[in-house]
Amino acid sequence: MTIDEYILQHIDDEGDYLKALYRDTHLKLLYPRMASGHLQGRMLKMFVRMIRPRRILEIGTYSGYSALCMAEGLPEDGMLYTFEINDEQEDFTRPWLENSVYADKIKFYIGNALEMVPQFDLTFDLAFIDGDKRRYIDYYEMVLPRLSDGGYILADNTLWDGHVLEEQPHRTDLQTIGIKAFNDLIAQDSRVEKVILPLRDGLTIIRKK
Repeated sequence: MTIDEYILQHIDDEGDYLKALYRDTHLKLLYPRMASGHLQGRMLKMFVRMIRPRRILEIGTYSGYSALCMAEGLPEDGMLYTFEINDEQEDFTRPWLENSVYADKIKFYIGNALEMVPQFDLTFDLAFIDGDKRRYIDYYEMVLPRLSDGGYILADNTLWDGHVLEEQPHRTDLQTIGIKAFNDLIAQDSRVEKVILPLRDGLTIIRKK
């Protein structure tokens, strides 16, 4: 038994619907590893339960797994706004969101969050950034002014399979370059408190002061 297997045996079950979604993701989507999965999904739900946000922003819906996990933790009056830039994803993801028991808590949009979110006159209590790694700094600077005081940002994949340890990533490796630049910015940003968890591919928790 591995440590990961041990952990999964000792945390809450993800439920039949999420299991089916995860299985369908592996059968039908090109990059199934992009889905959050059991452990991270339970962590996202728990985090939402802890801070009780009224509004969540998600950048990068992919299969909808993480959105459903966060919606599961929302209070009764909570709402999640999730944005997916890849329009080819819609036919897979929208039915999974709309057929779930949390459909009334999720607003799903196809398009560029950097262009669409500023059109909403909303503040958010929690944001989950899991979009284009090259644009993490852009997402962050767009989200932070729209985050409530004491609000949180969760940024996924911030250890990027260990590539963040490369002193000089290849100039064409724009995703690694983007993640490293984001991490360096966050480390020096006095507007926020921050910690990186080595969960899956790295999860940075950022709190706005």
